[in-house]
Amino acid sequence: MLTRKQISKVLEILKSTYGNTTTALKFHDPFQLLISTILSAQSTDTQVNKITRDLYKNYPDARSFMALTQEELENKIKSIGLYHSKARNILETCRLLDKNYNGEVPQSREELVKLPGVGRKTANVVMSVGFQRDAIAVDTHVFRVSNRIGLANATSVEKTEEQLMENIPRKHWSAAHHWLIWHGRIICKAQKPLCPQCPLTAHCEYYKNLKEQH
Repeated sequence: MLTRKQISKVLEILKSTYGNTTTALKFHDPFQLLISTILSAQSTDTQVNKITRDLYKNYPDARSFMALTQEELENKIKSIGLYHSKARNILETCRLLDKNYNGEVPQSREELVKLPGVGRKTANVVMSVGFQRDAIAVDTHVFRVSNRIGLANATSVEKTEEQLMENIPRKHWSAAHHWLIWHGRIICKAQKPLCPQCPLTAHCEYYKNLKEQH
């Protein structure tokens, strides 16, 4: 893992490279962000946005979603993966939001993870992006990039989040989450990372090991 000084430098470079980037998901309020994030599991934000553009026009909130049957919702989201379970979870989540929270999305992680289809990552996205609360959501990009660079050294999502919370100043948690995602999408790709184009090579553990092998 990188030293405190190296981590500080990496964060500085990521900030100057990706600045005020945020989620690519399109939404108008925390409810729509919650639904989009549930839909985004094992899918792309681009594909989710294609679906939700029309979906949210007709079903903007929890109560309007409840008018749909599971089969009707499945037909509207079937171009993305896991649409059977996602439709079931979304409708049950909407029922719980209506019953327990007056149709509003709860702001605490403890309450969010009680909702069907909402794990810690989804809860952290909603807290961070929807409610501007400090949180680090570890998706596949964040997990891969942070462990490659040396911001974390963990084999699980949970441990990675724990280490990132320890290694990154709290005030940067939400922003760093987006910096790491965009870095993973643009440069530190899963199969072929574009190391020659990367501004972090002087500090990256993955690149250091790569050079040593050659």
